[in-house]
Amino acid sequence: MPIDLRRLTLREIQLPLREPFHISSGFVADRRILLLELTDADGFTAWSECVAGEIPNYSPETIDTAWLAIQLWVAPRVFSTSFTHPSEVHQTLEHNFRGHRMAKAAVEMAIWALHAYRTGESLSKTLGGNRDKVATGISLGIQQSPDELTEKARKACREGYRKIKLKITPGSDIEFVRAVRQEVGDSIALMADANNAYTMGDLETLLELDTYNLIMIEQPLAWDDLVRHAELQRRMATPLCLDESITSVDRVHDMLTLKSGRIVNIKPGRVGGLTASRSIHDLCQQHGIPVWCGGMLESGIGRSYNVALASLPNFTLPGDISPSARYWEKDIVTPEWTMDRTGFVAVPTGKPGLGVDVDVGRIENLTTRSETLLA
Repeated sequence: MPIDLRRLTLREIQLPLREPFHISSGFVADRRILLLELTDADGFTAWSECVAGEIPNYSPETIDTAWLAIQLWVAPRVFSTSFTHPSEVHQTLEHNFRGHRMAKAAVEMAIWALHAYRTGESLSKTLGGNRDKVATGISLGIQQSPDELTEKARKACREGYRKIKLKITPGSDIEFVRAVRQEVGDSIALMADANNAYTMGDLETLLELDTYNLIMIEQPLAWDDLVRHAELQRRMATPLCLDESITSVDRVHDMLTLKSGRIVNIKPGRVGGLTASRSIHDLCQQHGIPVWCGGMLESGIGRSYNVALASLPNFTLPGDISPSARYWEKDIVTPEWTMDRTGFVAVPTGKPGLGVDVDVGRIENLTTRSETLLA
């Protein structure tokens, strides 16, 4: 049966983080989150989350531009189209409609979930996932001192995380990475994430990172750059992982041609949704490029989509899929996302759709604005 959308409700909530999260381009203490609730003609409902931030420091999009884009352009397109399968949504939203990938993804991903609910299947199985649990890493923000970072890394090891990501920036890099590596030893999977804070003028610093047995260095150079990443990768033994630079499957083709990196971080919001994410996953798998699922400080709703996506076979590296308690005093889904002692999050393969229940009452209490659009 076709998927015909009838209602789309936008809601902004404000969810305070347990502690501020600091990266090279700024920090977040309270997360403004855009949630969507889609309902089709048969009465099925699915929730999704737009991962755009408050300011355009990660991508050009923000929560406010996404709201406007969904209201004016995305919603009218999906309302006027009948879909036989959610894989058709991506092309519908791409035709003569540039950019706004996070806004598009929020709607496209919800339609994937709607399809899963309608078929009584988990989103993981709908996407082609083959795992019942996914390995989990932790992302540690920039700290005031190496000692503070080392203590957090030590705690992460005790909790069982299978990868530790250290956010770095010029002036808070070598000394910090060295301290953590010395503390946790060489057996712990350790990586550094620069969020495009460096240039080729920092080559000496970047080359020194080669000495700390990192599994990867994520996005050291400019967010839209592939050429200089290729030059840097030629000079480094440590694999470069591209994040912000990968916005489509075509950018992966470019990365492969230029040899700009050896690992890809897939964030479905960044690439326009789950269809594009699967295409990137498949292309990387064909070329022996491992992928992992990055995080955007999502609530439990956004985390549901990441867990389902990370169950695909080429997600061979631990993702930023931390449990709810890592970021929130109380999440907006039940049960909350948890991690076992060995660093794995269970994939809810036996439940339809997202595999968790949305706490609508809590969302209503947290809502700061809302708008309902009708077909």
